[in-house]
Amino acid sequence: MAVKETYEFSKKIAGLKPSAVREILKSTSDPEVISLAAGNPAPDAFPVESISKIAGDIFREDPISALQYGITEGYAPLRDELKTYLKNKYNMGADYDELIVTSGATQIMELLTKVLCNEGDCVACEDPSFIGSLNCFRSYGVKLCGVPMESDGLDVAALEKMLSSCCCKVKFLYTIPNFQNPTGYTMSLEKRKKLYELASKYDIIILEDNPYGDLRVSGEDLPTIKSFDTEGRVVYAGTFSKLIAPGIRVGYVLGPAALVSKMTVGKQTEDVHTAMFNQMLVYRWMKENDINEHISRMQSIYREKLNVMCDALDEYCPKLEYVKPEGGMFVWCRLPEGVDMLGFCKTAAAHKVAVVPGTAFLPDETASTQYIRLNFSTPTNEDMVKGIKILGELLS
Repeated sequence: MAVKETYEFSKKIAGLKPSAVREILKSTSDPEVISLAAGNPAPDAFPVESISKIAGDIFREDPISALQYGITEGYAPLRDELKTYLKNKYNMGADYDELIVTSGATQIMELLTKVLCNEGDCVACEDPSFIGSLNCFRSYGVKLCGVPMESDGLDVAALEKMLSSCCCKVKFLYTIPNFQNPTGYTMSLEKRKKLYELASKYDIIILEDNPYGDLRVSGEDLPTIKSFDTEGRVVYAGTFSKLIAPGIRVGYVLGPAALVSKMTVGKQTEDVHTAMFNQMLVYRWMKENDINEHISRMQSIYREKLNVMCDALDEYCPKLEYVKPEGGMFVWCRLPEGVDMLGFCKTAAAHKVAVVPGTAFLPDETASTQYIRLNFSTPTNEDMVKGIKILGELLS
């Protein structure tokens, strides 16, 4: 009997393209390839020793809880600890808010889209923006309404113009205010306040994604948009992927209880609950370690690596334009006019250097750009300099 070769896919998935970043990462399994394309945290920042000790303690002291089913909302001690942590650090969490634990932060994007959007609804987002979230939104058949980025964050004037004239209902706005992926830009305090004002004026929800907030290497910390929330219209997405490690897949969402309650129902149909062992691991790590000391150590690592990348760009790639970020993991570089961006990325790959084409991050998949994204957190400093030198040679 012949094996079936064609399948009729759902409309939601048929037109969805694989993540360009994930596809590029497949090629980086070649040990000769220098990857400036990854979105991985710096391995040196992982708290391996403390995690190893805690893992052993859990299986000695409470193995059944770690291996058994849990409730969808998450491990109660971790949820309580997170609520206290967010209140003390960011002044977030009103009486009407609730918090649940998720399997990474991307699940939050998926759950909020599931509970708020019907096919054809609009989601406003920064242009460019994180490809993982964009593909999540696309999988629900929503229309992406891109808002241009400026060096101090989203263009709020363009956003208001869009909100006042959009022919479809904008269900929520997705933003990464700190060291945005892919641009590295940080939204100013003035724009954060204006953004909340616009959300109130036009009655939209804000989805504030803050995976990189602890990776600040210069400048001053800014308040979260959620800390301004007095009306229950901001949903805050947090994660331990950068603070501890991405492989544990533990995130959390803080938002209005009515929304979070529906997201909980949606989560029940996906994974029932986030892995109990991972939640217990995170809880004990928070209780047993000095988080501020760990963050300070991370910031030192990222500061050095960012400086290495920018110094190399200045020396070997003077034709590349960029704004040095105050933190995060990425540098957004503009190629000179006349250089074919996609062709350049392919040529770089042929010379064993992987970079991400800027088109991967555009809400409009038919649009073009002269930008490429470089990652400084994953490669070694030596490989980073070597790779950037090769890019400079290709541009000379």
